[in-house]
Amino acid sequence: MSGGAGPESGAGRLVGGRYRLLERLGAGGMGTVWRAHDEVVDRDVAIKEPRVPENFTPAERRTAHLRMEREARAAARIDHPSVVAIHDVVSEDGRPWIVMELLRGRSLAEALEEGTLAPQEAARIGLAVLGALTAAHEAGVLHRDVKPGNVMLGRHDRVVLTDFGIAQVEGEQKLTETGGFIGSPEYIAPERVLGRRPGPESDLWSLGVMLYQAVEGVSPFRRQTTPSTLQAILLAELPPPQQAGELAALLGGLLRKEPEGRLTAQGARPMLHALTAVAPKATAPYAPTRAAGASPAQRAPAPVRRWLRSRTGMAAGATSAIAVLAVTLALVMSDDGVPDGWKRYDEYRMHLSVAAPADWTIKTHDDLDKEGGAYRGTSYTSPKEPVWIGVDRKEKVTETARAIADRWKSEHEKETPPPGGSPRVTKVESTTRQGRDAAVLTETYSQNSKEAPRRLLKTLIVVTSHQERLTLTVDVPDGKDASGKAEDLFDKALTTYQIRKA
Repeated sequence: MSGGAGPESGAGRLVGGRYRLLERLGAGGMGTVWRAHDEVVDRDVAIKEPRVPENFTPAERRTAHLRMEREARAAARIDHPSVVAIHDVVSEDGRPWIVMELLRGRSLAEALEEGTLAPQEAARIGLAVLGALTAAHEAGVLHRDVKPGNVMLGRHDRVVLTDFGIAQVEGEQKLTETGGFIGSPEYIAPERVLGRRPGPESDLWSLGVMLYQAVEGVSPFRRQTTPSTLQAILLAELPPPQQAGELAALLGGLLRKEPEGRLTAQGARPMLHALTAVAPKATAPYAPTRAAGASPAQRAPAPVRRWLRSRTGMAAGATSAIAVLAVTLALVMSDDGVPDGWKRYDEYRMHLSVAAPADWTIKTHDDLDKEGGAYRGTSYTSPKEPVWIGVDRKEKVTETARAIADRWKSEHEKETPPPGGSPRVTKVESTTRQGRDAAVLTETYSQNSKEAPRRLLKTLIVVTSHQERLTLTVDVPDGKDASGKAEDLFDKALTTYQIRKA
């Protein structure tokens, strides 16, 4: 057993003379959570068992155990329905086991794996977490680790803030080393990065980051390494939210760099109330937005992609907006939803599916980019004309879909056109796909050969909660009816375009 203290624990063991361990619910770096049965009062509970790494010194082991006891004290002194209830703390094998209410549901992090939330649903969750934080702050407790993984979405629309393991309790001695850094880097407030004494404003910053991620699909300051993430928190501008709607003002207020200028709980509460007052009743406590039932044009997300450079030496392009071709599609669809003459392709390497003409040539691309992220792509090319459809997946992205599209647009428009060619013409639109942050980039561009016609390219960009960028691109020769042709191919490809959880 990790930690080397006491006998091996497992299902069936009796803890504290009354709590029978039933099954593991989860495990982290410092503890394992069990579902257990309280044989005294005949109810199921959750128990957090200390898990200390083998290489810890006796002093570090004592500190870890003291931190768990602090977690119990911190949570127990907060009276709020959105804070997990602590029932008991028992000493077993010289270690503190925390007994708490059993929460049935899933975490916000798990919900976001299926897509982003509507602003109203995010506001509902945010209001509950804000209430928990306000109660904690009034009790002299700073949570210091507000993030989607520590927010439980339970039955009866209940939202619960959990894991006070690194909470700071007013008047108690610090348990971390001087200069030690605890918490999840991407959610840490700028003043904590600078080593300043945190206050309630620091927890509100973390709440803002969490809500931004809930509606936009990406964490705004996450980068590839911890140092670059901390640098972004201090210096990077907040990427303008594209899917937040009326929640955008709240996000901007919570994510101000200086804590003195940050939106307070008193200021945030009425803004969240205003959104939840008009929110439609969710059918589940964690109902992410979906694109099901929308037309292909309504479901289509947003901008650009670069893997095309390996094929044409160009970046993406296209000029037209998405048009609704529902009538046309209804006439050519076969019974299984795939257009006649087309085929559904399961791109298991990219965890998605897409439609393409059955007789087109298929070519795959696998590589690592310069940052070390895996890149995978597939192109489907017509054997009769210079027309192709492409999909790709790139890992370790740190921008929203709109930010990627805007950056590509800016970079492409600065490029010098080839001799005899004309500058690129680009357009970016924000959208969603399966509830995820997305954008569409359309471009027209000149090829390297002056004899070759200009090209029109349309790209859908989707960014997932796993920091993956997925794109769907259609590229056709520009000219008469090029816009209609690109849109027709784009919408048909989208008929089976489905992103699955990796």
